[in-house]
Parts: sequence; C-alpha cells; structure tokens
Amino acid sequence: MAAERGDYATYWRERAACRREDPDLFFPVGNNGLALARIDEAKAVCGRCPVVEQCLDLALQSGQADGVWGGTTESERRAMSRRARPGRDAVTTAA
Repeated sequence: MAAERGDYATYWRERAACRREDPDLFFPVGNNGLALARIDEAKAVCGRCPVVEQCLDLALQSGQADGVWGGTTESERRAMSRRARPGRDAVTTAA
C-alpha cells in the first residue's frame, strides 16, 4: 500500500474509480460518435469517483494533454488553464 511506504502525495490514486476500468476507456481515439460515447462513459466513471478533484488537480499541474482526467477532456482542461492564467496569450504592445 502506498501510504505504508510514505507516498502520501499519490495515495489518493488507490481510491480512484478508474482503477477498476479498462484504461483505454479514458483515451478514446477520434472525435466521432464512438469516441464521444466513450468520453461520456469515462466521465460517468469520474462522476462516481471519490478522488475526482485530486485527479483533475494532477492533470492540470502536470499538463496532461491526452485523455479524460478528473472528469474533463483535453479541450476542457486547456480552457480551464487559459481561464486560470488570464493574459497569458495576450499580445503585449509597447507604448
């Protein structure tokens, strides 16, 4: 058990609902009907997960570019990151 080894920063992963699911579910390929259905299914797993917030925090902090993490898709996390850092993409003009 991770907590016994003193790995408290990642202990939450042992309680994740996705540990009992096929990892491929969280990494759908494409953007058609089947991929969208898999994303919805993955998000449903996240919706019943007791550590969804920790998962999302990890994904945002580590810049996870692929897959469903913390109940969010890649594009949703990118949008969250942009909102968290306003002006990051803004063009600076000299006076």
